[in-house]
Amino acid sequence: MMDSHYLTPLFSPSSVIVLAGNPDAPDALTQQARILHQALRAQRYSGELTFFDIHTSGTLADLAQTRADLAVLALPPQELAAGLELAGRVNCRCALVLSSGVDAELAGQLRKIAKREGMHLLGPNSLGIQRPALQLNASAAGPLARDGSLALICQSGALTTSILDWAHNNAVGFSSVISLGPHTDLGLSEALDFLANDPRTQSIVIYMEGIQNARRFLSALRSAAHAKPVVVLKAGRKTAGNQAAQTHSAAIVGSDDVFDAALRRAGAVRVRSFVALFSAAKCLASRYRPVGRRLALITNGGGPGVLAADWISEIELQLGRLSQESVAQLAPKLPALASLTDLIDLSEEAGPEHYRAALETTLNDRSIDGVLAIFSPKEGIDPAAVAQVLAEVKRHAPKPILACWMGDAMVVPARGVLREALIPNFRTPEAAVGAFGNIASFYQNQQLLQQTPPPLSSMVKPDIEGARLVIETVLTERRKVLTEMESKTLLAAFHIPVTRTALARSAHEAMMIATQLGFPVALKIDSPDIAHKSDVGGVVLNVHNGPAARDAFTDMMQRVARLQPEARVNGVTVQNMARARRGREINIGLVTDDPFGPVITFGAGGTMIELIRDRAMELPPLNQFLARRLIDRSRVAETLGEWRGAPAVSLEALEQTLLRVSEMVCALPQLREMDINPLIVDELGAVAVDARIVVGENSQASARGHGALVGQYGHLSILPYPARYEQVWPLRGGGEYLVRPIRPDDAQMMQRLVRELSPQSRYFRFVSQLAELPPAMLARFTLIDYDREMALVAEHRERVVDDNGDASYKQRVVGVSRYVTNPDQSSCEFALLVADDFAGQGLGSRLMLSIMEVARDRGLSEIQGLVLAGNPNMLKLMRRLGFEVRPFPDDPEFRLVVHQL
Repeated sequence: MMDSHYLTPLFSPSSVIVLAGNPDAPDALTQQARILHQALRAQRYSGELTFFDIHTSGTLADLAQTRADLAVLALPPQELAAGLELAGRVNCRCALVLSSGVDAELAGQLRKIAKREGMHLLGPNSLGIQRPALQLNASAAGPLARDGSLALICQSGALTTSILDWAHNNAVGFSSVISLGPHTDLGLSEALDFLANDPRTQSIVIYMEGIQNARRFLSALRSAAHAKPVVVLKAGRKTAGNQAAQTHSAAIVGSDDVFDAALRRAGAVRVRSFVALFSAAKCLASRYRPVGRRLALITNGGGPGVLAADWISEIELQLGRLSQESVAQLAPKLPALASLTDLIDLSEEAGPEHYRAALETTLNDRSIDGVLAIFSPKEGIDPAAVAQVLAEVKRHAPKPILACWMGDAMVVPARGVLREALIPNFRTPEAAVGAFGNIASFYQNQQLLQQTPPPLSSMVKPDIEGARLVIETVLTERRKVLTEMESKTLLAAFHIPVTRTALARSAHEAMMIATQLGFPVALKIDSPDIAHKSDVGGVVLNVHNGPAARDAFTDMMQRVARLQPEARVNGVTVQNMARARRGREINIGLVTDDPFGPVITFGAGGTMIELIRDRAMELPPLNQFLARRLIDRSRVAETLGEWRGAPAVSLEALEQTLLRVSEMVCALPQLREMDINPLIVDELGAVAVDARIVVGENSQASARGHGALVGQYGHLSILPYPARYEQVWPLRGGGEYLVRPIRPDDAQMMQRLVRELSPQSRYFRFVSQLAELPPAMLARFTLIDYDREMALVAEHRERVVDDNGDASYKQRVVGVSRYVTNPDQSSCEFALLVADDFAGQGLGSRLMLSIMEVARDRGLSEIQGLVLAGNPNMLKLMRRLGFEVRPFPDDPEFRLVVHQL
């Protein structure tokens, strides 16, 4: 089945027991307990609710007769452990601990008790949860929020109560409110994972202060953001720059930059202020799904419209302009002074029907993605009547409508109309435009989320073993910084072009090497202690003869000895000057972030790098799409086309270099920092003129991974596409099919597979009569975290003949097997589906054997699943594969099938 989330007993419990002291003795209650009692009793919870006092005689006997999904505890710190043990004895599946100030030691003790008793624990240091649709307010965060489709996860108790108070006055409802604090057991990742699967939740707002596990966080965030919009406000932004950095890249990249890159890659939208979070919440609560960045402005005053247009330009949106056909259609319906050139300025005479005509025309124009209606109070025009027009048009609007009713007392009733119609309303044009921009970013980031690059590109294979030998030699010598020669050897092993370079240890050697290489040459100091060669006069360019090379060597050694006498010097490298006269200097770098791991950077290179601070970045692995987007985000991108008489550079060469760096990062977990600076690129290609690489022992895999062993990619926050599981198998009746891991772009083929099943086959798989997969479920099935779950599809090439008799081949998914790792991290639950017209051809057996092999490879010890007792073919297949078939005590209609791996 695999459709019931393991945290359902926590967030959708059918029965709750409360251990929060005796409400008849209020002086003995904690503050949270008093508020909790009031909150739970303020409305009628839809499930079964039982209160207990652990100090009352007979409580143990009472508890022995009790069974519950969820135990809610609000006890003094010294009583929490005893209360949690009691909850475990009555087989509670989940526990929620409301408390504050619980230290790490006691939190650890509570985690051990919960683990021993087999309970999922939310808390301690939580204000609790609210589930308005269930009328469940198990929180100390104030009155129950109104029901809605927006979920809130908040790592601050004070902000949780503030947001709920704001929401109450702005008619914003919630599907869930989840409060998290320090030392909580279940955290941000687990809450996100549940909400991604929660049908009541259409969008998610997060306030966060930190994460414990980058891989788990990004996995849950990617899963959630693929199905529904996620907006994040993060506190504690750090300034850019690492004072201990040994490369330029690390010196100019701060952890907040990396967090931005991680959120963007996960498909989420980041806001920078509490006001922007509220603005985004308004738009999300209205269930708007923007499809682009073109925002049209309808206004009855030029000034507010110009302010909005300026902000559209400032945040890199596009001003939506009406087509010529729309202008011709709309103009006769407007006052004589109206203007439709850029803004849709209806003039000060505009009334409700003018706004109606403008809205209807704009919403039907294909060149517009969203509309902002701005109204300034005018004598004789009723603001509420104009607002009512928006409310009426919004009911059938195919695109987002936002409103900005400026002023104060005169527009209060109008704002009430807009609020009731769930139209996001803002007091200033800039706030409204900013809100649309944040939500529009969701569409752009979704394109990044869809990318699932493999660890190695389709280019010529690199010499990974040779590169590893270089690194092992450096680490054996207890060094961390590679010499320029060693750094370039690593680049060359991954087929990144480098300048011919040799090391001279004397002035005479420098002269001979320069003569052999051919002039002009460049000389550079080679020292593990000098990160910035130019700062100590350690670079001499355009040396044109042997005596000049000899003198440059001598002068450089003396200069460095005077300016940095403690530096260890290996000698001076001699290399050909890069011949690109009009080439651009680029820096491609690597930094290692805590907690997100390696990050690839791209920007302007040369000696001014730290002043220019051009630092576009992306999490590896990269593919061509991600590499091009990374280049486009840099400031130096503007100079890569035809520029000041120089021809456009080879973007293909830049992309290939980025893909090669991505391969390096994936294959070499010891890499910590890297500068390829400068990489000189022109219309003919790219060449690395200088490089500096810092390495360290590979100790991050265990810190970043979880559950099954993540193997060679444990240092990455986003696992590469696991291409090694691709296999071609023959069909019994002839032909062949490809078994491979699923990709996000398989969504339409998966939908076709489900649609074409017989009703019985669909019921056997989903235990429902659904005709097709709902969008959220389809998203969840196709964009997966390859670490904690796996889905293998059987892809068959079908021959298709069109009406003209021309034949072509089309890919079709004809089967899928999947597993999801259970919370115990040692077992997994599987599901299997085969197209009806491919039944009996061995696909089911092959898909099961393949998915079991993957689970075994990931270190799992058991695979299990639920099969309907009325599905004899599936039960027969399970027995043939060696599964043990057992009764399922929770539901006699199912059989539990289990296989030890």
